[in-house]
Amino acid sequence: MPYMLLIVEPVEQRSERTEAEGRALYDRMLGFGADLHGRGLLVAGESLVSQHKAVRVQKRGGRQRLIDGPFAEAKEMVGGFFLLNCATRDEAVEIAGTCPAAEWCTVEVREVAPCYF
Repeated sequence: MPYMLLIVEPVEQRSERTEAEGRALYDRMLGFGADLHGRGLLVAGESLVSQHKAVRVQKRGGRQRLIDGPFAEAKEMVGGFFLLNCATRDEAVEIAGTCPAAEWCTVEVREVAPCYF
């Protein structure tokens, strides 16, 4: 079953650490991903650039609207993800608990399924 681990972090967290601190955390995340890959669980995983460079797209009444980041109402942002192929939800939750980012972020576990579920 596919599960996504969403790395949800406070918006300003990245700007509060030094580059060296950020690189050390990123290296830990790369190691986590490499371990998942080695175990045959990782489908995909990526870090995402801060929401300051993001854009939101909405289409209402046939008109498209673009909203550039940063997004004032946002207190958290998705900073990255791991797409896993796990046997059960419990396995995905157990893996999320070993994710280094769980120490400084929230790791949200979501099953991948059609939106009509």
